[in-house]
Amino acid sequence: MSAVTGKVAVVTGAGSGIGRSLAAELARRGARLALSDIDGTGLAETVAQVKSLGAEVHTARLDVSDRTAVESYATTVAEHFGVVHQVYNNAGIGGGGGTVLETDWSVYDRTIAINLFGVVHGTKAFLPHLIASGDGHVVNISSLNGIMAQPTLSAYCAAKFGVRGFTETLRTEMLAGRHPVRVSVVHPGGVRTNIATAALDAARGQGIEVPARQLARARVYNDRLLKMPARQAATIIVDGVEAGRPRIMVGRDAQVADLVVRLFPRLSPKLTVLFERRLFGKA
Repeated sequence: MSAVTGKVAVVTGAGSGIGRSLAAELARRGARLALSDIDGTGLAETVAQVKSLGAEVHTARLDVSDRTAVESYATTVAEHFGVVHQVYNNAGIGGGGGTVLETDWSVYDRTIAINLFGVVHGTKAFLPHLIASGDGHVVNISSLNGIMAQPTLSAYCAAKFGVRGFTETLRTEMLAGRHPVRVSVVHPGGVRTNIATAALDAARGQGIEVPARQLARARVYNDRLLKMPARQAATIIVDGVEAGRPRIMVGRDAQVADLVVRLFPRLSPKLTVLFERRLFGKA
């Protein structure tokens, strides 16, 4: 029997990508699920999938950047199930494509509101319920870019580094307070999702013209970097949660980035620039 069997697990951003695969993996292991996403259509598709696996599901359309909405959602989920054991703060977007000089303030506002504050909102709203469960677990999804910075991704990197710092701080507090809550930060590398394409679609939806170099960059990500199937990533994550790992590295690329940054802190930015030029050409 899986260690998550019978547990109530909350997954944000469950309408696609890693979130959908997390929901399915948790369903296969017998968890009861609270699934949310801002995309109602994608969420409905996920719900159909996990119900076919026999899971009990509560669903809600949710914008994780809306603090009041997330707090209300946490109360609703706790009332529905009577307990909450795990929260997977997974909802996120791609952000960037321009240098710091080029990036509009709106990109910083939106990327940080969803990718960082969405995690903070979900953690704070559900934490009292996780403590009350007596067997809680916070799982916050950072990124390879929460370990290693890259050119033209300043908003995304700032948010994902922030998720890492926030989560590691929370872990020390749970230990210091002897609260029955484990804490994990997840660093996925290149997982085969629509995150690169969705970022372009979002920009177009706001009436922003997408430069040709950003289109070319997205193609490289989709063709060469986003390789790991989302289901495999979800299996690694849930295995890590069941093992109680504080840091869950997803993919060889994330492991290599972590090793390079720790062993060669002064050299790693230069190596990153060389890698970027090899993949994308000179800026």
